[in-house]
Amino acid sequence: MPTAASTRPAVAQRKATNVTLDAILLAEAKALRINVSQAAEAGVAQAVATKRQELWLAANREALESSNAYVEQNGLPLAHHRHF
Repeated sequence: MPTAASTRPAVAQRKATNVTLDAILLAEAKALRINVSQAAEAGVAQAVATKRQELWLAANREALESSNAYVEQNGLPLAHHRHF
């Protein structure tokens, strides 16, 4: 399954945006010399990846459950080829 990072072009076009952050958190980030834009982008990328994973699992839940039930009832289809 592709991740948010893997579906973006290597050189992504940047777009300015405004965000509202907790004032104390922002002050602490600045004091720690954290690049807030990079941190925010990383957080959004992680949120996108997590949401994509949730949506993929929901869309494929029935197939996954069916496949797991088959293996529980019949074993792995090529298990006799395994030597470990």
